[in-house]
Amino acid sequence: MAMNNILGLFAQSPLKPLQKHSRKVTECCGLLVPFFNASFQQDWEKAEEFRHQIIDLEHRADSLKREIRLKSPRGLFMPVERSDLLELVTQLDKLANYAKDISGRVIGRQLVIPTEIQPEFMQFLSRSLDATIHVGKVINEMDHLLETGFRGRELTFVNTMIMDLDSIEDDTDQLQIVLRKAMLDIEQSHNPIDIMFLYKIIEWVGVLADQAQRIGSRIELMLARS
Repeated sequence: MAMNNILGLFAQSPLKPLQKHSRKVTECCGLLVPFFNASFQQDWEKAEEFRHQIIDLEHRADSLKREIRLKSPRGLFMPVERSDLLELVTQLDKLANYAKDISGRVIGRQLVIPTEIQPEFMQFLSRSLDATIHVGKVINEMDHLLETGFRGRELTFVNTMIMDLDSIEDDTDQLQIVLRKAMLDIEQSHNPIDIMFLYKIIEWVGVLADQAQRIGSRIELMLARS
């Protein structure tokens, strides 16, 4: 087959739409930082603005997900299995859904993280978001993997990045333990219903890192079959 025909086939690669989808998901999750900062100030109008931005980005990610499902080729020369691609998009999309759910629960009750634990909470949130950013970097590297035929030093580099996701997720587990201990120390002085919701918010923030780590494992399996 002529070289230009081969390049034409790979020009139809699904990796570009996947990377675009990933960037929207990462952007969506990242808005949780200014969202919570606004909630700390009880500036619910500002928090609502960030909430609407989160919803908008989640909808855009949904649209890209549907586009990938409808338009991803079924041809013989796909660089990755179509089923792997669609599952990866589905798992990525869950990150945006979690961000939307977290912001919705906070807005719904105008829930404020207690001042005493706000520093610990933001450290926990930031590290959890590190995982979502990192998995986006892994997906962005997949173009280079395609160029090298999914082998060599680039494959080693990406596999190392995936292993780094495990370390980030371990960090969030430890930070969550610290945060829950801080919650235990103050819960008697706060509304019990609010405390119940706060524990749920903490759980969902931790799920962001867990989900990013699962996506990394999915990519690892996909590469092993490529």
